[in-house]
Amino acid sequence: MKNKLIIYFSLLLTVSMFSQENNQSFTLQEAIDYALENNRTSKNAERDIEAAKKQKWETIATGLPQIDGSIDYQNFIKQQVQVIPASAFGGPEGEVNAVEFGLDQSVNASATLSQLIFDGSYIVGLQSAKVFLEISENAKIKTDLEVRKAVINAYGNVLLAEESVDILEKNKATLQKNLDETTKIYENGLEEEESVEQLQITLSSILSNLSNTIRLKKVAYQMLNITLGLDIDYNTSLTDNLETLTAKNIDLALVSQTFEINNTIDYLIAENDKTSKALLVKLEQSRALPTINTFLTGGYASFSNDFDFLKSDQKYYGFGIFGASIKVPIFGSGLKSARTQRAKIDLEKSKDELTETEQRLKLQIASAKSDYQFAIEDYNNKKENLNLAERIEKKNQTKFFEGIASSFELRQAQIQLYSAQQEFLQAMLDVINTKAALETISNTIINN
Repeated sequence: MKNKLIIYFSLLLTVSMFSQENNQSFTLQEAIDYALENNRTSKNAERDIEAAKKQKWETIATGLPQIDGSIDYQNFIKQQVQVIPASAFGGPEGEVNAVEFGLDQSVNASATLSQLIFDGSYIVGLQSAKVFLEISENAKIKTDLEVRKAVINAYGNVLLAEESVDILEKNKATLQKNLDETTKIYENGLEEEESVEQLQITLSSILSNLSNTIRLKKVAYQMLNITLGLDIDYNTSLTDNLETLTAKNIDLALVSQTFEINNTIDYLIAENDKTSKALLVKLEQSRALPTINTFLTGGYASFSNDFDFLKSDQKYYGFGIFGASIKVPIFGSGLKSARTQRAKIDLEKSKDELTETEQRLKLQIASAKSDYQFAIEDYNNKKENLNLAERIEKKNQTKFFEGIASSFELRQAQIQLYSAQQEFLQAMLDVINTKAALETISNTIINN
């Protein structure tokens, strides 16, 4: 019996631990932090930075000393012959002798040290590697901003779905109660059949919306999981609520704040593009400069008619070579000039694109400010409208059961209330999302 109890509690503990591992709760900020570490797009952007660092060192290394070693083995299956005049060995004039030079087998082991002395393209390459790293880092910032906005949107959509389900469940319960009471009154002959039918129509609409919202809630959770970098069906739960987040995200000072366009990530990326285009011009111009390389080679060679190279008494002959090469471009039929001119055209285009980006960002920030301010104003308006709609529906419900108002008037008041409820929920979400959009475009994160 004791052993059975131990096994039972062990199973309970295992199930509990498994459940905890497959369930995680997030506040909005915790969800953002988690996504920045685990979102697949964000992780790949981080990998791009690491790749850029490796490429930068790859570029630097091409100008540092390089050492290569080689071992060559040759075996003449049929020795090549050379012909020389027979008279050279006392033979008759006009005849030739075929002579074999060298032994059948040879081994050559050598090492070569090479060093780049000057190359204009190498200097430009070093500058380009630094800019490429900056581009990758800015791309990571851009990715993180977009991931952050995506998490806020996905988190808000889940809360919207949760709140919608709760409200629809309450509306369903209220309507079902009204329908039951009205049906009893009708059965007693004190109410018209139309009143029952009007409530049935309204209830049917609520049930349909409820079923659809429950399905959308599942999709919203799946979208959030993907954004967080979790499995699509992971059991995620949220600890923030829509109204609290809305209150935290209302900041009218943000509307009047002046944002520096030069600090926005889109501007920095456009500036990176202009810098890279300027470096391409330098690269094409550097092709007209000479290239200087030096090398030092040393090694040993051995010769034999048989494979005796591993014997201790085999003789090896040492050799060494030092050399330098200078390559000077002389004439290229206008190729270098055409390349340079094309690079200069691309540079001018990037300058215009930078100006265009600056103007576009000013417009986008102004538009984002306007959207955010409207969202706050609309939230306050929808909140007031909801309070009014609740009072109107309550009055009409009282009038209906007192026989003063018709079922049609009650239905109209109920539809108005349900619409006001959804509009208020959407208004709260709009406040959160428009603030996130403003922060993303301005590269300014306001933590509340």
